[in-house]
Amino acid sequence: MTPAELSRTVVRAVRSVVDEGVLCVVVPDDVKVERPRPGGGGDYASAVALKLAAASGLAPRAVAEALRGHLTGAPGVARVDITGPGFLNFTLDAEDGPHDLVRQVLALGPRYGYGDSLAGQHTSFAPVGEPRARAVTSVVVELLRSQGATAEITPYGSERLHVLPDPETAHLADPDAARWAYLRAAAHDRPAPAAELLAQRDSNPYFRVRYAYTRTRALTRNAHDLGFTSAPGDLGSTEGAPGATHRAPERASGGLGLPESAPGGLRATRRTPDRAPGATHRAPERASGGLSLPESAPGNLRATRRTPDRGPGATHRAPGETGTPDTATPLLTHLADHPTVLLRAARLAAPDRLARQLEALADGVLDFQHCVLPLGDEKPSAAHRARLALAEAVGAVLAGGLSLFGIRVPEYL
Repeated sequence: MTPAELSRTVVRAVRSVVDEGVLCVVVPDDVKVERPRPGGGGDYASAVALKLAAASGLAPRAVAEALRGHLTGAPGVARVDITGPGFLNFTLDAEDGPHDLVRQVLALGPRYGYGDSLAGQHTSFAPVGEPRARAVTSVVVELLRSQGATAEITPYGSERLHVLPDPETAHLADPDAARWAYLRAAAHDRPAPAAELLAQRDSNPYFRVRYAYTRTRALTRNAHDLGFTSAPGDLGSTEGAPGATHRAPERASGGLGLPESAPGGLRATRRTPDRAPGATHRAPERASGGLSLPESAPGNLRATRRTPDRGPGATHRAPGETGTPDTATPLLTHLADHPTVLLRAARLAAPDRLARQLEALADGVLDFQHCVLPLGDEKPSAAHRARLALAEAVGAVLAGGLSLFGIRVPEYL
């Protein structure tokens, strides 16, 4: 069960309680569910009872008790607990595990997160001439349509989005970079400077998101070379289990997974990971564990590229061990939260929310990529197939988000 599905389940419970006359409130269109905060428990939590209590005149805990009666036993919900003044805490069924989420994403592909929560809503936007306002309006239309609403830009439109104009970015040679800049900044903020958008480096989120997508594609190609394909399932042991690895801090590198000691020349060439300079045929990438460095790389580099994100003293995963680093958990969380992010971006006419979500997914899969493929003489296992499926699922979501933004999805960078 995704957060969006859980939100709809809670809305149905609120409607049932209202129909029974227990509450006299307006049924909300959606309910925010999020990861439990300190003091909470379960998989997700919601403060909906506290928000409804003020309008109903009842105590928050009484509202929570009424809702719990309709939520306990709902499909996908194993248990509902009440904590604090009236927070609802949800524990999902065990079978709704990571493999079910990955399987759902792969089935829907780039349309994962689309829904009908805004069905019946119609919005007509007036055409605008300012480049940034025009880009934001067109993407908000696509976001609304992705959630079942009817939206259009028409000369007779009554809605107009107000954004801070940005005449400088409009002259960028790369129209996709300009579009990202317009959408990544909140409506009242100024977009990133043009020079930053054109630089293909870790600090540029536009580059990082597109690069992350190309890495998911490279992992699929490399797995094919190794003779296996993806299959959702158990990702392997988690942090602290035998064979598990620990990820050393790598924020300075933007999460691309290269060691901080890498020479400057390497940092300049890593954006073309699966193409040797001037090559017309993709060189084998098996020895690099999917990092796709050319086979002609210097020996000292080839010796380090297998463990790119492990600092001095970090645990090394020997061939044959199938431990999954702790990077899988936040990646799965972002993936599960994507439908809710997409819905809120549409409802609030805020493409920047989707941009930040794509950045989080990109950083997550760049941290996770190094445990996907077998190392050395290690044989592909069910865990490797499951990790590849997770990487491919994230790639599909990144492709869907970039497509919603009207930005080309690159196969190589």
